[in-house]
Amino acid sequence: MKKTIISFSLALAIGLTACDSKLDLEPRQSVDAATALSSAQDIESALIGAYGIFSGTGGGLADGELYGTNLLLLPDLLAPDNYVAWRGTFASYREVVNRQMLATNAEAQRTWITAYQVINVANNILGALDKVQNADQKAAIEGEARFLRGIMYFELVRLYALPWGATAANDQAGVPLILRATLTQEQAAETKARNTVAQVYTQVIDDLTKASTLMPEENDLRATKFSALAFLSRVYLQQSDYAKALAAANQVIASGNYQLNPTVTSVFRNRNTAESIFEIQENTQNNPGTSNDGLTTLYASIPAGGSAVGRGDIQILNTFVESYDPKDTRRTDLFYIGVKGAGTRYYTGKWADFYANIPVIRFSEMLLTRAECNLRLSSATGAKPADDLNAVRTRAGVAPIAALTLVDVLKERQQELAFEGVRLHDIKRTKGKTGDLNWNDPKLVLPIPKREIDANSLLVQNQGY
Repeated sequence: MKKTIISFSLALAIGLTACDSKLDLEPRQSVDAATALSSAQDIESALIGAYGIFSGTGGGLADGELYGTNLLLLPDLLAPDNYVAWRGTFASYREVVNRQMLATNAEAQRTWITAYQVINVANNILGALDKVQNADQKAAIEGEARFLRGIMYFELVRLYALPWGATAANDQAGVPLILRATLTQEQAAETKARNTVAQVYTQVIDDLTKASTLMPEENDLRATKFSALAFLSRVYLQQSDYAKALAAANQVIASGNYQLNPTVTSVFRNRNTAESIFEIQENTQNNPGTSNDGLTTLYASIPAGGSAVGRGDIQILNTFVESYDPKDTRRTDLFYIGVKGAGTRYYTGKWADFYANIPVIRFSEMLLTRAECNLRLSSATGAKPADDLNAVRTRAGVAPIAALTLVDVLKERQQELAFEGVRLHDIKRTKGKTGDLNWNDPKLVLPIPKREIDANSLLVQNQGY
């Protein structure tokens, strides 16, 4: 991590310093990272870069290492029981789906590295807030930086540590909490042990709670107050804190800013629809790739003008497709028989365009979260549990359920949020199983990358690696 942080700090300096004149020939690589964020404009540019909106900058949420591919794909590959099969040639992903990873696994390494790059950008921004004079702008920037840092630590602790509840005090090893900017070689050389899972969750909740109070309700194409609240609902749900998960989800729903689209396909075929609470912006210049990375690359198997779109590496198992009602539009409109492989081989239609946006949190998830929490708490905050669940089902063209059970809600989550990176985390929080593996099995946890262990003597490796 120390090599990554200093190299990214230098890259940040390069990326944020523009040439004001054709005669300004100062080499960009000589800019000191400690002085790179010297104005509000620099800080705004850093925020945009952290989303990955700048083409080719690297280290952003939109990259293949993060929401561009791996933060949605890796949890689903680790939870393949009656779900998906890997048919591709990439050894790194095959190791994940077979739960046979080594500490050198490329996916575990690059996801860790890029997540900490985003965290360091957020820390850089938070350390430079005194450069922003406008109070409202300063508050919004702080909120957005905390949002970025909070969601990255949430994703890291869910993937690289035993899950919440694995020990009574949640004192199992989490991930290192780095909360200040790393700007010098000396700072980069410092070593840091893994914080506990409880400590990481405390930091995540603190960041997202403050973000929800500081961020605006509207923020162009970037995260908002409600993006932070939606992530908070995920965090609390992962902890089985149903009262707080319910309150956060209800705030998002009650805002009136979001609604279900008329069709299940709309959010995946159009940009920034009314259903999308937080969405990764993609286009022909900014995307995870069309050959070796990207959700469409790996999930799709579509004929297009004599050639196929996608590698068809991930086949959806027939048993999962057949778990849907035959009239369910999530089955009829979002599954198809692809061009790769003989016989009836299904693929998901959610990821079918290399340059489409990637919805990370949708309104339907908030409805299902509120339904589950109300059901568990025997309450009806905002709506009766059946009303929320049946709103999702009705949109999919299937009959409502009158006498709702927890099994109904959890199945609806599986079907509605399939291939969006939710399944493994639901297995862990509900203390379920995938195949022969229990929810807290170390094989369902990614290894701490070997390069980080080698560089930091205080890091302890996960069991089995």
